[in-house]
Amino acid sequence: MNTSTKPGGNDPAPRLDRAAIAKRAARDLIDGSTVNLGIGIPAMCADFLPDGVELLYHAENGILGFKELSAPGEGDPNLMDAGGSFPKLVPGMAFFDSVESFSLIRGGHIDVTVLGALQVSRTGDLANWIIPKRGIGSIGGAMDLAANAKRVVIAMEHTARGNTPKIVEECTFPLTAPGCVDEIVTDIAVIKIDRESGRMILRETAPGWSFEDVQALTEATLVVDGEIVEIS
Repeated sequence: MNTSTKPGGNDPAPRLDRAAIAKRAARDLIDGSTVNLGIGIPAMCADFLPDGVELLYHAENGILGFKELSAPGEGDPNLMDAGGSFPKLVPGMAFFDSVESFSLIRGGHIDVTVLGALQVSRTGDLANWIIPKRGIGSIGGAMDLAANAKRVVIAMEHTARGNTPKIVEECTFPLTAPGCVDEIVTDIAVIKIDRESGRMILRETAPGWSFEDVQALTEATLVVDGEIVEIS
């Protein structure tokens, strides 16, 4: 398991690095699913699919069916996904305009989207497009994906600068979509959200981290429902 010592100086144990977060999130991607991966940690999930799992990747600028990305410095500059990466050509790939691409999203044909986040609330509200104080942000396709994908998984670091919680009771940043998040995978925990009951259920912790350690860095109240296991 790859680990990182940042960002908290008082952490009880190392945190998972970005690659390990992506690898854990990729474990929940089901064979044959149509999947859209966001920029950053989510995009890294493509590098860590479990054996035997094949996905149809979708990019909101109009690509469906790619499997792998070209190595840095390689690839066709005329063939780019929405995140600026270069997919490898494979038989069966489809290309279409963004109108049709967003019709796929809005029609509920994306099985899973993995996105990053600035804040996630206890009830699954997502804020991931702008930091108000900095005035920096871009909505891209995140609003449509969060509102219409059948399943929304967040892959991110657990806290922001200064150990500020990103998992909060109520989002204070402008929302991307309300009540949409199903699961959060971070550098210290895996959390399931039961939106009907408004519960955040802690399912897994990074090695060396306890329930109390994770709760101390989480503004929203976590609950235990069954066994908490170690992320592996």
